[in-house]
Amino acid sequence: MLDIADELDRWAGQGRDFAVATVVAVGGSAPRQPGAALAVDREGTAIGSVSGGCVEGAVYELCRQALEDGATRVERFGYSDEDAFAVGLTCGGVIDILVTPVRSGDPARPVLAAALATAAAGGAAALARVTDGPAELLGRALLVRPDGADEGGPGATGGDAYGGGRGDVYEGGRGDAYEGGFGGHPELDRTAAAEARALLDQGRTGTLTIGAEGSRCGRPLTLLVESSVPPPRMIVFGAIDFAAALVRAGKFLGYHVTVCDARPVFATAARFPEADELVVEWPHRYLAATAVDARTVLCVLTHDAKFDVPLLEAALRLPVAYVGAMGSRRTHLQRNERLREAGVTELELARLHSPIGLDLGARTPEETALSIAAEIVAVRRGGSGAPLTGAHTPIHHPGGQPPAGRIGSVA
Repeated sequence: MLDIADELDRWAGQGRDFAVATVVAVGGSAPRQPGAALAVDREGTAIGSVSGGCVEGAVYELCRQALEDGATRVERFGYSDEDAFAVGLTCGGVIDILVTPVRSGDPARPVLAAALATAAAGGAAALARVTDGPAELLGRALLVRPDGADEGGPGATGGDAYGGGRGDVYEGGRGDAYEGGFGGHPELDRTAAAEARALLDQGRTGTLTIGAEGSRCGRPLTLLVESSVPPPRMIVFGAIDFAAALVRAGKFLGYHVTVCDARPVFATAARFPEADELVVEWPHRYLAATAVDARTVLCVLTHDAKFDVPLLEAALRLPVAYVGAMGSRRTHLQRNERLREAGVTELELARLHSPIGLDLGARTPEETALSIAAEIVAVRRGGSGAPLTGAHTPIHHPGGQPPAGRIGSVA
């Protein structure tokens, strides 16, 4: 649902009633992953997608029905070999859809509205919803933030309801020591919040199963946890023409893109109008002073030893998603020797993608940027980079790093 937060937040702010259908589980070659959503308002306006077109019509009608009867439901769609005209996925996969009414007075509306507002503003939060378990809990929602700041909704304590020391506030509508929850066993909210935070810390979206009483045993209860996180970072070192094309590719993939170069004459807004940040500094000094995480990608395009070696010496020891460096094969070999002399280990060197990019036969800056972007996606998603024609590997890889947008995914 948070993948269409911008528009849904506008709907909620206007007081519109709507229903939202969210993919909660997939099997086989399903086109969309958990968290993908389609929403329909009272006027019949629809936004989003749950299947790329295969079952949109049927899901649209389920949303209209939920708006009328106020019932939360889970429906499964799959492929029917027996009936070619049956509603299903032509790709052969299976998807489970959670349909939730979000009307004035509905219990879930306050927490869903808070989650949408946070995601639309680019904030970090995890929205957990019950997708399988006791009927009375189906669709119940709980919102977990990294800290207690900027809480919306009446009754929020602003402190940690469970003594965890992080200032977390859980929103949902119970009016307990925190704002909301699932309304089941007292330990359920605490366990769900802890599990949701673990996914939020990784920027991931996925399902998890816990006991309805909050333990790992007892009656099973399944939650969909959607994580909203700020965009991941792409840092491009070297303000060259190839970097300008890579900035555009990075923005297209959803990254917050920074260009860093020690030469002020090259690192200018006129040359990089689409960059989110321009930094004039020695690359290794900037990298030491800036924040990176497990989703950050570092692209070193300077191919100059005085910049590359101290930068890569630091970069290869950081817990980032990707480190790539431009240069010919000869430059690559010479650079590796300098890095070894600087104390970089073979295990650290193995993390380096150099020469950067996939073998597409690229020549122009735009083609080269496409080559680099393709390698970043392959690393993030666990792809081989080989043509799909004639291959027998899965088209959609369930594992890999979180994607480069608002919502992450996990199998």
